[in-house]
Amino acid sequence: MPPEERDPAHLWDMLEAAQTLRQLTAGLSIKSYLADRRTQLAVERGIEILGEAARRVSPSFQQAHAEIPWAGIVAQRNVIAHEYGEIKQERIWVVATVHVEDLIAKLQPLVPVGPPDIDP
Repeated sequence: MPPEERDPAHLWDMLEAAQTLRQLTAGLSIKSYLADRRTQLAVERGIEILGEAARRVSPSFQQAHAEIPWAGIVAQRNVIAHEYGEIKQERIWVVATVHVEDLIAKLQPLVPVGPPDIDP
């Protein structure tokens, strides 16, 4: 299957991860977030999934939708996955509570309704 045919599934994964991040941080203050290691780890994992799905979106789709900060999303995933000693929870908080809202708004018109069917 050409990479472009998998784009809807990757976009859906991105949107689902972003919405999960919004749910994980809903009602929290930064102070309570910084005191809750379990939530920090869950948020980190959500950002990792988001970045991995973004990395898999075809270059042609990424170029056609430059309003989405593809490189930044993937770079944040790479920090979490490979440079975990460099994670700054204050930065993760901003990603999860500010940037994710903007990303959700940009992804929603691009994502098909419901999870797409993809053959393995």
